[in-house]
Amino acid sequence: MQIRHLEDSEIEFVTPVLGLARLYQGNGHYLVAWQDKEPLGHAYLALTDPPELQDVSVRPAYRRRGIATAITKAAEREARDLGFGRMRLTVSTNNEPAQTLYRQCGYYDVGAPPQRVQGTIQIRTGPIEVDDILLIWEKNLEGTA
Repeated sequence: MQIRHLEDSEIEFVTPVLGLARLYQGNGHYLVAWQDKEPLGHAYLALTDPPELQDVSVRPAYRRRGIATAITKAAEREARDLGFGRMRLTVSTNNEPAQTLYRQCGYYDVGAPPQRVQGTIQIRTGPIEVDDILLIWEKNLEGTA
């Protein structure tokens, strides 16, 4: 498996398979996991301060194989290489699999009040209705390999 930045020439091929809701968000880029020429999953690395891990997703047929963990670690390495000492993410209170992944990767709840996201939001693929409560988690990247 190889994890690398999504190239412009790959967008048309990857979008129908993985979605790419944050493609034109403008403050970062997608990291995509590939097996040969098959895209397996992705994450968006928003280069904010601190950087944010967003939109982590693995195709259903490839889940439970460590791909999301590998993508998360690749994003952390990149953020650390850019000089950042921590990484942040938000996770739904209802998404136990994601919470388990992030805990295993060393993320923790920063104690900030949960954020309620409600209403219609516009993503690249069109408007979607959202009603969710998000937790803010972080990881210290200093001293990690």
